[in-house]
Amino acid sequence: MLIAKDIKNLNWIKMNNMIPAIAQHYVSGEILMFGYMNPDAYRSTIEKKLFTLFSRKKNRLWIKGEYSKNFLHVKQISTDCDYDVILAQVKPDGNTCHLNKFSCFTSFKLLHSFLYKLENVIKLRKKNPSRDSYISMLFSVGRNRIAQKVGEEAVETIIAFLENNSINLINEASDLLFHFLILLQCSDIDLKSIIKNLKQRSDQ
Repeated sequence: MLIAKDIKNLNWIKMNNMIPAIAQHYVSGEILMFGYMNPDAYRSTIEKKLFTLFSRKKNRLWIKGEYSKNFLHVKQISTDCDYDVILAQVKPDGNTCHLNKFSCFTSFKLLHSFLYKLENVIKLRKKNPSRDSYISMLFSVGRNRIAQKVGEEAVETIIAFLENNSINLINEASDLLFHFLILLQCSDIDLKSIIKNLKQRSDQ
């Protein structure tokens, strides 16, 4: 985990020993919640790797998820250029909002975050098969059928492209991407591994 600037270098004076803290999903980039940290909350976050805030109402530290068990596991933490805002990239256990929603910012949605949620559905159907689930059925019939479906959808995508049919191309490309995610999960590979690899290539 990358640690923010040394605690002494953070700008605690600006807001009377408090610093705004933002929790951001470490994969999708969605903003999950906002609160305030004091030095003790910051230390607790670093030590326990759990997003910890200071409650001004209760006048105490509180670990997000201490009652609901929907903890926010801190993967990386950093500050802005003025060292007066903390950004924690986190992996959530379940929904973050106390209203049982994925994020406290319900109107803030990143379009690409849907792929992360779709990937989680695929993982769930793999781990807990359902008779009515097409995804579970594909996992049950095995790798050969999953590979075959990706091949079929790839061919259909190419045909739609060559026909210059935008509507069909969008539909077939959607089917291809969906089955590609299933293929990756069959090999226990997350989409973020592909994105990370592409980023490394672009940086070379």
